[in-house]
Amino acid sequence: MLDHVIRGATVVDGTGAPGYSADVGIRDGRISAVGRITEAARGSEDATGLVLAPGFVDPHTHYDAQLFWDPYATPSLNHGVTTVAAGNCGFTLAPLNPARPADADYTRRMMSKVEGMSLVALEEGAPWNWHGFGEYLDALEGRIAVNAGFMAGHCALRRHVMGPDAVGGQPTPEQLDAMVRLLHEAMDAGAWGLSTTQSSTHSDGDGAPVASRHARPAELLALSRAVGEHEGTQIEAIVAGCLDRFSDAEIDLLAEMSAAAGRPLNWNVLTIDAAVPERVPRQLLASERARKAGGRVVALTMPILTPMNMSLGTFCALNLIPGWGPVLSLPVPERIARLRDPQVRAELLRRADSREAGVFRRLADFGRYVIGDTYSPRNEGLTGRVVRDIAAERGQDPFTCLVEICADDDLRTVLWPMPTDNDPDSWALRAETWRHQDVLLGGSDAGAHLDRMCGAPYTTRFLGDCLRGRRLVPLERAVKMLTDDPAQLFGLRERGRVREGFHADLVLFDPERVDAGHAALVHDLPGESPRLDSRAIGVNAVWVNGVEAIRDDVVTGAVPGRVLRSGRDTRTVSTT
Repeated sequence: MLDHVIRGATVVDGTGAPGYSADVGIRDGRISAVGRITEAARGSEDATGLVLAPGFVDPHTHYDAQLFWDPYATPSLNHGVTTVAAGNCGFTLAPLNPARPADADYTRRMMSKVEGMSLVALEEGAPWNWHGFGEYLDALEGRIAVNAGFMAGHCALRRHVMGPDAVGGQPTPEQLDAMVRLLHEAMDAGAWGLSTTQSSTHSDGDGAPVASRHARPAELLALSRAVGEHEGTQIEAIVAGCLDRFSDAEIDLLAEMSAAAGRPLNWNVLTIDAAVPERVPRQLLASERARKAGGRVVALTMPILTPMNMSLGTFCALNLIPGWGPVLSLPVPERIARLRDPQVRAELLRRADSREAGVFRRLADFGRYVIGDTYSPRNEGLTGRVVRDIAAERGQDPFTCLVEICADDDLRTVLWPMPTDNDPDSWALRAETWRHQDVLLGGSDAGAHLDRMCGAPYTTRFLGDCLRGRRLVPLERAVKMLTDDPAQLFGLRERGRVREGFHADLVLFDPERVDAGHAALVHDLPGESPRLDSRAIGVNAVWVNGVEAIRDDVVTGAVPGRVLRSGRDTRTVSTT
């Protein structure tokens, strides 16, 4: 007897083939039959008019901590994501050196600063009862509702071996050997490989460059070679040029790391803007050079625009503009006084519009900002309005106007920069770029920057856009891009397609309605800390390993997810 039958759905199976009408039967967590099913089942449902697709695979998340207090990985699971890749950007919660209990506090403060996670949630929501990477994976086993795989973070490896010297120091030969051994142990336990960062935007809780930023190429290549000794492994790497344009040295480094490992390397995130037409070919040069060297470098890119809000009151991307950090780090009363000084504002604008600001120059058009949440009676009625219009009414320049609005709220005002790349030419360039063999959809950062952005719903929003919006790609190809393509990159065994014998990771949705709701601030983290959430629209149900985990955007309480371990649950993916 079957456990469940989904009858009469339009099956879009993840291969890119045309959709077709069929019944799909589930037994013991697997897809047992696809076609006309007459066998008896414990449960069934009529899915006529609905689309049944493989569960979506998100290749770049930071759910490492959230899964302890939210085993459902919301809102990703609501939006059809059944498998997440975590442990990215060099940041993981393990290993922790048992000889230095303070390392756990350092890690929490680092994750709070660099990935925008609530420190209270990190302190109260996770048990922190592990040391080795395997112990961390074991702590999640059997208690999560999604499938999750984890890279081993370079920062944790360095900190475990070098202690405080990991920030600013270079390893001795013995320490490098110890780091390599530690990575081997993590992959033996099931880590998917190595993640690392050299991004200039990544700083720890003390404001210092995170540990992996101090690594030299020889260290990175030694760790990469270790990755190549394990089945089903990968590399994920972030360098400074990921934000805008790679340097020649960064292109060479990414290609050499992949070639040394004999494994794919992915990086996040390729931004596409028709106003900067040279960026895409420059960034994809790393892929071309890697293939010539025997490696493969894959760029992740988002198929939707995911705005990140700003604030003059808390750390955000504005702090990263040269010259802005010292002002925005002052105590609030002093910060307000400085921002109200015309000379200070003029200097800040000059620095923001200079070449040294790089990719952050786009943040300096303050007239394009939209006012979000406000708190002062003086700002009543401003939510949702564009700063340029308010400034014109007040006879002020946009930056002065924005500063006064924020000052009235004691700098708590939420600000939403309007995207500069929402034009037809940029969307046409995206559609063209998505066809590249080394470009993959993803990069949600779900689980991080919780009160700043909400990238998790990219799956349903993209499908809605493909079905009823810009229609840049047909439904069948869109589903393949969200399912089989990332499953193939990571070498996931028997996932990513609706096929007999595959794991029953499935999402059932209404093609007339599927979409994502607007991001809204909720206070449901441990300690009532805030995060942005977005409800799923038109998603009827989500199954993970054959068990219903979501029904009509509500979690069922089941935890059928698995910790996916390299080798056992992933196969080695060729770089050629």
